[in-house]
Amino acid sequence: MPSQHIWTEKDRHGEKREVRATKFGGVWRFQSKIAGETKWTYYDFPILQDLLSLKGIVVRKYQRRRASIEDVASIDKLIEEQSSNE
Repeated sequence: MPSQHIWTEKDRHGEKREVRATKFGGVWRFQSKIAGETKWTYYDFPILQDLLSLKGIVVRKYQRRRASIEDVASIDKLIEEQSSNE
């Protein structure tokens, strides 16, 4: 069953940006778009800030028993990989 997490944030110019992170088959897929755009931007390698935001969301959901510890661990692994690439 897919696991999807959606959040919005404002960039430094004050524009709203919606981000979606979906886990299906053990693989995370990230997409985002700026308010007013019609097409989504898909990321092969997610932005580190998006990974950190997702971790915060999933940890809070895990505390309420709405997410699994495997999701938290897989996000930690992605953050570690992304940090070593930068």
